[in-house]
Amino acid sequence: MIYESVDPATGTLLAREKAIDARALERTLARAAAAFHSWRATPIEQRAHAFQKLAELLLNHADTLADLATSEMGKTLRAAHLEVEKCAATCRTLAALAPGALAPERRDGFGAHDRVRFEPLGVVLAVMPWNFPYWQPLRFAIPGLLAGNVGLFKPAPRTASTMRALAGLFLEAGFPEGVFQAVLADNDQVARIIADPRVAALTFTGSGASGRQLAALAGGALKRSVLELGGSDAFIVCADADLSLAVPAAVEARLVCHGQSCIAAKRFFIEAPVYDAFVSAFVARMGAIRMGSPRDAATDLGPLASREQATRLDRQVSATLEAGARLLVGGRKAGDDSAYYPATVLADVPWTSPAATEELFGPVAPVFRVADRGEAVARTNDSVFGLAASVWTRSRETAQKYAEELAVGTVFVNGQVVSDARYPFGGVKESGYGRELGLEGLRELVNVKTVRMSF
Repeated sequence: MIYESVDPATGTLLAREKAIDARALERTLARAAAAFHSWRATPIEQRAHAFQKLAELLLNHADTLADLATSEMGKTLRAAHLEVEKCAATCRTLAALAPGALAPERRDGFGAHDRVRFEPLGVVLAVMPWNFPYWQPLRFAIPGLLAGNVGLFKPAPRTASTMRALAGLFLEAGFPEGVFQAVLADNDQVARIIADPRVAALTFTGSGASGRQLAALAGGALKRSVLELGGSDAFIVCADADLSLAVPAAVEARLVCHGQSCIAAKRFFIEAPVYDAFVSAFVARMGAIRMGSPRDAATDLGPLASREQATRLDRQVSATLEAGARLLVGGRKAGDDSAYYPATVLADVPWTSPAATEELFGPVAPVFRVADRGEAVARTNDSVFGLAASVWTRSRETAQKYAEELAVGTVFVNGQVVSDARYPFGGVKESGYGRELGLEGLRELVNVKTVRMSF
């Protein structure tokens, strides 16, 4: 397997190297296993201090890190900077939360000293995607390592350089060698790592197909796994919504990471009384999006992560149009050799077409007219995905009913879906299982040990 990164904006080859060989992989596993024994014994206050130092380094190196992410996967420099800043903020938030969250809890039971302890599992393999090359690995690494685990991080082939840069910052921050390691493994090696007795668990962010394969390997080895998979999040606009807030939020929610995000809004359900007004304003804003170089400060929308990604999206849109949908704006790939795809809106989308049933990983928004809350909920839940949803209404009662009825892991009311260090993040159905971030994320990859004393 070759790890190859290409600048999607220019097609320039940035880096190319082979996957790790068997001897190097064995040394990597041995370092991780040795590091775990010392890291788990490190006081949690010391582990938290290391993450405070990492936050400082992330901000100090923000320009370099952002430039590297823009080169490898095409996100705008502005968005790359925001990603680095969010990582630093999360380091600080969870470092402050962890000592209390992971402290033994007293339970009233048989003895006065009964406790529930939260102990690390060991070496965790993290298989990471390309769309947020810093945030995705750190979303596991911060809570996972604070809990006393150590991590082996397999990056996507196109973002190996960002993972190496991140691993270097961990060492600079004072983390012991072996606590955070980038491992450029091929698929067979990933299977061997999961099966290795020194590895305790797996965390994966990516496609449903890959998630099934990796979860089966982890399950076969009776090892814990956390899966954060795809999403086709609903953006629901009620008849009483404030469109002056909902419309710009809809554009931003659809275009986050150029539409290449699991929590980007991907299906827009608009109640009939405000459908025409919403669509008119939404199309105008999407049509005004400036597509161009991700290094240009005036650019709103850069390239997708690869030419292949743009081609796949173009095929999904073409199939949806052939099925009877109407193109309201955009909808044409910039060229055969281009990774650019314009902001696109589709209407009258058949419910069996790709835009309704598949995850569109790019800046394409299908809009659906719905009669009321009942239809919006039914349409939202009629999906293999169940990651998150955004609801726009002025009614607290309506908001509460949506929150109860939507089969998703997160509901935002009058706000764009985002992940936040203070709250658990994850989905249901084919969007995966397990939780990252928050108290639940800190306790996700731990052994919850009951200790009961009769004196």
